[in-house]
Amino acid sequence: MGIYIPFIITVSYMVIAVILGYSAGRGKKMDTAEEWGVGSRSMGPVMMYLLIGAGGVSAYTFMGSPGWAFSKGVPALYVVIYLTYMGIIAWYFGPKVWELGKKYNHVTQSAAITDRYESKQLGALASIVTSIGILAYAILQTTGAAYILNVMSYGLIPTWAGVFLSLGVISIYLYRSGLKAIGVTNAFQGGLMLVVSWFVGLWATQQFTGGYSFRPVFERVQADIPEFLTLPGGLGDMNVQFWTTSILISVFSIWQTHWIQWMGASSKKSIKRAATLLPTFYIVLIPMIVVGFIGIFMYPNLGNPDTVAIQMAVDNMPVIVAGLLGAGTLAAAMSSSEPCVHATALSYSKDVLQPLLRWDDATAGKWTRRLIFPIMAFIIAPISIMEPASLVYILLIGYGFIGQAFPSIVGMFFWPRATKQGAFWGLFAGFLVTVAFSFIYPHPLGIHAGIWGLLLNMSVFVVVSLLTKPASRETIERFFPDMVDDLYEDHITSTQKEAK
Repeated sequence: MGIYIPFIITVSYMVIAVILGYSAGRGKKMDTAEEWGVGSRSMGPVMMYLLIGAGGVSAYTFMGSPGWAFSKGVPALYVVIYLTYMGIIAWYFGPKVWELGKKYNHVTQSAAITDRYESKQLGALASIVTSIGILAYAILQTTGAAYILNVMSYGLIPTWAGVFLSLGVISIYLYRSGLKAIGVTNAFQGGLMLVVSWFVGLWATQQFTGGYSFRPVFERVQADIPEFLTLPGGLGDMNVQFWTTSILISVFSIWQTHWIQWMGASSKKSIKRAATLLPTFYIVLIPMIVVGFIGIFMYPNLGNPDTVAIQMAVDNMPVIVAGLLGAGTLAAAMSSSEPCVHATALSYSKDVLQPLLRWDDATAGKWTRRLIFPIMAFIIAPISIMEPASLVYILLIGYGFIGQAFPSIVGMFFWPRATKQGAFWGLFAGFLVTVAFSFIYPHPLGIHAGIWGLLLNMSVFVVVSLLTKPASRETIERFFPDMVDDLYEDHITSTQKEAK
């Protein structure tokens, strides 16, 4: 019976998550995009901090980051760098997004793009392209959750059953409470992850070195396998170009999930305060990366690097600690999967199906939360059951697609001359290049496929925009009140010259 204690602890977490998430929407009418989608824009700075922080720290923390440290070494630190930049992006763009959304009733990124460029087709394309990356992330998290349930149950729960169990649990409270459920469960999950990560990291370090300092671990790595402390890493497959461009495409990727979470804030100050504190949450990664380095010496013949932390816990740690790690990893996976399913359902309903099927707002609101079921059943679950490649590689591929919305966002906040034709064809071209360089001819010259896509995307965006007519004066006045006169004077003058 004792061997199943870690499993019982892990499953107990799922029960707590259901109770917390389901009760978060009590007394609220959830058949509207405003309530289910953005939680009535009512979340304060503490809730925003935990919502964004726990949503960004995923199964990667307990599986991917120690797995990369185990197999590659220092390249695993790329995520620490890009998460820091992500906090800066949230601090700068978050308040602007919130203000725009509150003023013009946007609930998604694609809705804002539709409004700015006066094009429902562009909004739908942006929704579909960015959802590829977001769904890839959800698949990554679901795969991690299923693996944890399989290991902690000693194989009693097969991977396919773990996939449906984790998605089923999420569907219960996500359908009932929407963004409020994500906020409440992420608050609990975030606290659990912080405690578990440091506890496990320090415990493993003490067992390996006899103390609690990480320094002896890195000294051992430097002495025995120094290639793990420099690029291109232990496997020699993470050169400077790919490592750097992976960080860059991650920085340029403003997620639909984050956009919606910013919309859920109670004020601009809530977002800025939360974003300022975000780096303090991301230190959760450091001890787990150290665990990966320790695993190099403890498990030299381990087949799947992503399992190193869990294997170490099951084999060496007290059953309570192993159970907490299982619960923490499951929490990390679920806290990141929830926003992806939520954001995709919300965007597909509002930005794709509503204009296509001519739904009114009431119909779209009802269908928004219903869409989580087909998204889970027909997209996330089947691909997760196939157990795709490295968790980190899935994440990196996903960023390539999410980053293709960046030029359209630039045109929303900084460049009034941007046009719907430029944004549409730039996004389409960037999407095609990202697909080709991700799956057919991967990452030419060692540069991330998403960067190649973004370079073409931005070029087409600028050139086509300069050759086509800008948005109406009324739209430009709403988005760029200080620039509208200059833009239309310049546009009228250039038109007159062309006529002559």
